[in-house]
Parts: sequence; structure tokens; C-alpha cells
Amino acid sequence: MEPNTPPPFFELLVWTGAGFAVLGLFGLIWCIATVWRARRAGLADEEMRAIMTRVLPRNLGALFISVLGLMLVIVGVFLG
Repeated sequence: MEPNTPPPFFELLVWTGAGFAVLGLFGLIWCIATVWRARRAGLADEEMRAIMTRVLPRNLGALFISVLGLMLVIVGVFLG
């Protein structure tokens, strides 16, 4: 190992974090597309609320995964 290269653990941490961030981003895009399609369908208020109720926890989960991934990237860069 060269003196200026980070240990493999931190490089793995950065790539794992980037993967989580991308996975969360895809989840957020899926949530946006789902709500957009529901709005364009012109559904009734109750049906729209039902869709929003199903999408909200998934949206928060995707946001959490994305933030967790970005935190892993930052920790890997700072410690590596």
C-alpha cells in the first residue's frame, strides 16, 4: 500500500455510501413519479389521499437512506 492511499475500509465506506445515496435518490424519483401520475389522472380527493398516505412513508424512507448514504460518504472521505 502506498503512503498516500486510504485504507481499503474507508474506500469501501465511500462506495457503500454512494450506493445508498443513489438508492435513496431512485426512491425519491419513484415517489415523485407516483404522485405526479396520480395528479394527472384527476382522481377524487379520497383516492388522492390514499395514494399520498401510501407514498409518504416510502418518501421518508428513501430520504433517510439517501441521507445515511451521504453521511457514510462524508465519514469515509474525512477519515480516509
